[in-house]
Amino acid sequence: MRLRTTQPGEEQHLEGSLDPADIPLGDPTRLHRALAHWNRSRLRAGRGEAPWREDLLRDARMHIIECRWLEQERAKVCERAAQAPTDADGFVAWFEALETGGPGQGDPLFPYLANEASRDELRWFVEQEVAGEAGFDDLVALTQVQLPTRAKLELARNYWDEMGRGREPGMHGPMLERLAQSLGASSRIETTVWESLALGNALVAMATQRRYAMHSVGALGAVELTAPGRAVQVVEALKRIGLKLDEYRYFALHAVLDVKHSAAWNREVLWSLVDADPRNAQPIAEGALIRLEAGASCFARYRRQFGIDLH
Repeated sequence: MRLRTTQPGEEQHLEGSLDPADIPLGDPTRLHRALAHWNRSRLRAGRGEAPWREDLLRDARMHIIECRWLEQERAKVCERAAQAPTDADGFVAWFEALETGGPGQGDPLFPYLANEASRDELRWFVEQEVAGEAGFDDLVALTQVQLPTRAKLELARNYWDEMGRGREPGMHGPMLERLAQSLGASSRIETTVWESLALGNALVAMATQRRYAMHSVGALGAVELTAPGRAVQVVEALKRIGLKLDEYRYFALHAVLDVKHSAAWNREVLWSLVDADPRNAQPIAEGALIRLEAGASCFARYRRQFGIDLH
């Protein structure tokens, strides 16, 4: 996954879309397009450009909007998260059960992709996924700041894998970009459904704001836990329409590697953080559930796009 930079021709629209006074929380399309544009703007590598005062004032107002939205999402999951055990063994068992019992798991979207979706439908799916990607390598790097040693080391190992262990051909982000190119997928914020943007916005919000560091740990752990089963079915879909391994390697890799990543994350990160302080259990659980609920919303929106009838 990648934290995407602004694309050519987007600068003018970007600046015009970030007036916090024009961003209503009750309009999810406008809200998440604005947050997505802002995330691209604030996270790109800068050169000390002016006007810094205006940027800081804008960022402060956008942070307030971001937090108000994220607190709404927390409120939706806090009751279920409060049921998570606060002993380390019990918490990990609760967390691992999300793989089958969490929001969005076993969604019929993925058997449809594997067995029936057309090439055009798969292109649209990849366009949405690419536009909503938040950059797992960058999110891990942001989340690990000031974590305890044991958890920090596991995030470092995870980051190293995401970065291809120092080899460009093995980097995960460019693999997804190659898949998009193979399908002719072209992603833009304005053509991405808000549910996909919201998923990326939630991950960025939790990783960049240190007040939500434990939430980010839970959200990223949920990604590692639940991605393999879906990735296997996406691989089947891409093979069915004739793509080669080098083109769908991103999903093929995550179908296998994330199983190992998840086991290590649960053992080294989740167990150690809850064992060190049981108060970490609820925010980690909230982060996981926020991420899974966002994924479930995406799957439901994609099913509507494809006309998949659940009845």
